[in-house]
Amino acid sequence: MTNEAWAVLVEEDGKVHVVEMTSGSRKIKGLGVFDPLEVIAPVAIGEQVGIGQKLLTRMPTRLPELNKGMLRRAQTISSKDAGWFTARLGIGSGDRVLEAGIGSAGLSLHLARALGGSGTHITVEPRAEHAEVGLENLRRARESWVEFPEHHHVEGTIETVTETIQSHCESFEAIVLDLPDHPPAIAAVAPMLVVGGRIACYCPVTQQVERAWEACEEAGLNVEWAGELMERQWGRASKGGMRPVNGPFGHTAFLLIAQRL
Repeated sequence: MTNEAWAVLVEEDGKVHVVEMTSGSRKIKGLGVFDPLEVIAPVAIGEQVGIGQKLLTRMPTRLPELNKGMLRRAQTISSKDAGWFTARLGIGSGDRVLEAGIGSAGLSLHLARALGGSGTHITVEPRAEHAEVGLENLRRARESWVEFPEHHHVEGTIETVTETIQSHCESFEAIVLDLPDHPPAIAAVAPMLVVGGRIACYCPVTQQVERAWEACEEAGLNVEWAGELMERQWGRASKGGMRPVNGPFGHTAFLLIAQRL
């Protein structure tokens, strides 16, 4: 179930457009000039609509569609890594999650979906230009989904805004850090973890994951897992059968999970 605040339109090649359903003719990037309420509102989920020279299918505003059609500025955490984080952290309804390094909110969307209407999600980002994009993507999700967590955003580096964070929430079941320098942040937020709570670090290079591991141990946390996830897509071959598709099979980041015992 969704409301009519946003609409998802998918081109035949899979490209996704997320359109705000406000009245009045205006230019929609990639689609042209038209009135969304007039053109899209009468189209049911699953039906097609012609806009300019494009034939598009209206789809629900679910997580995969909003993620694929999200606004982007900073590098985003892929669904491969975001889904693994969400599962390994054990995030669910009613939990409290602190996320530092919101970027374009690729991970934030996954966290918000898992937390539902009874969870609390606090994001921290020192770069206003990145936060602007990420918060807009979260707004789309909040206005599209039936349930959305209580959300607060704090501007600044996480180790300098701990008092502001704790004015919203004193402790957390999960903390996620996507930062260039993890140790200061780990030292600052590890005391906020509840017993059994977990911290996750997203580290593009080996030096970062090693320093994060050392910082977690210094903070009294038990490192449960560190490594990387590999993803390889397969498709149908022209002469029958299945084979790996041609495309990138590279590194995204090293991931680390540590728990407070």
